[in-house]
Amino acid sequence: MATRHRIERRERETVLQPTWLVVLSWAVLSVGLASTAIILVDHFVLRYRQPVKVMEIVWPATALYFGPAAVLAYRQWGRPQSPRWLERHGTPPRRPRLAVTIIETLHCATHCVLGAIIATIAVFGFSLEIFDKRLWPEFIGDFVAAVVVGLLFRYFTQADAGGRRAWAAMRRFIRGDLLSVSVFEFALLGWLALMEFMVFHETLQPSSPVFWLIVQIGSIIGFFAAWPPTLWLIRRGAKAELLGKPQ
Repeated sequence: MATRHRIERRERETVLQPTWLVVLSWAVLSVGLASTAIILVDHFVLRYRQPVKVMEIVWPATALYFGPAAVLAYRQWGRPQSPRWLERHGTPPRRPRLAVTIIETLHCATHCVLGAIIATIAVFGFSLEIFDKRLWPEFIGDFVAAVVVGLLFRYFTQADAGGRRAWAAMRRFIRGDLLSVSVFEFALLGWLALMEFMVFHETLQPSSPVFWLIVQIGSIIGFFAAWPPTLWLIRRGAKAELLGKPQ
């Protein structure tokens, strides 16, 4: 019975995912992975390391869904911050306020993107369901994983030691990241629910490139949704301690 159900679901998935969409999904995913590889090579082979180490996760993760646009942003605003670039060129170019807002938003977006990848693997790997729906544990897992990743980011950039380090990281995350992460997750999960129920009728699986294309698009939507609250937090001074103020 279970085998028959899987076959029927696979047949519906094939009908709802035309060949052109599958090919497009593979192409977009390939561009994203290639863009990520370019940034990783720049970090760890060409040794343009970032002074804020979590940015060595943020920039490659951003390239997964923004592709070449992330590479261009990194070359303009990320690479010039590295000690190797400064040794060769001196003072980095002036960074506008817009760049600070974009980078801070990308920082919070990375929590959600990594959280979505972790939660998706866990939910589908363990076949988790709530009320016979896979989407609900995925939604819960996405948000919880995004918060955990955000707390870890803050923890490893915190100067305090011992128990004070954990509490300081939690306070900084709640003060500077939780709002942006929540808005991003609301936009991403809303988009996934729309695609799942209204377009693909619960046939999307992580084994399909179309699933990850939908996640990429949802991540871009989430980024633009998180932009206004991030800008508000910057203006309140809640996020200035991570990347600094515009030069």
